[in-house]
Amino acid sequence: MERVSGLFSWTLSRVPWLTGLFERGAARQPRIMEEKALEVYDLIRTIRDPEKPNTLEELEVVTESSVEVQERNEDDYLVIIRFTPTVPHCSLATLIGLCLRVKLQRCLPFKHKLEIYISEGTHSTEEDINKQINDKERVAAAMENPNLREIVEQCVLEPD
Repeated sequence: MERVSGLFSWTLSRVPWLTGLFERGAARQPRIMEEKALEVYDLIRTIRDPEKPNTLEELEVVTESSVEVQERNEDDYLVIIRFTPTVPHCSLATLIGLCLRVKLQRCLPFKHKLEIYISEGTHSTEEDINKQINDKERVAAAMENPNLREIVEQCVLEPD
């Protein structure tokens, strides 16, 4: 009986330790998503604006808080980017979205699904642009245009 009592006491003394393990594993998940979001942000912040000599970060078109990463399955993530054009009638918003997509498709080191949106209420035709930049066929067709492809290449080119 004394042995059972001792074993029971030992097991109870370990419960907080075991509970801590589970909590640490659960707490790791948001930290991993934050790290992945920062990894995405580091890739897109250096993209150049198509008509200005500044980066999207410098113009505050993208910010750390505009990137969200969610786990879909093990080692498969949903990356959501919400960018803010510099003016509500920006004629190059679709091109900026295309640059974001191309850069991430090329450089993101983990398996992902990518969704890119204009921040709600920041552009006069945001719904139409959101459809365009998330339509694989339209993106592929746009990248077949040599003039458009050259502009995208210049925007996504890493600075020296």
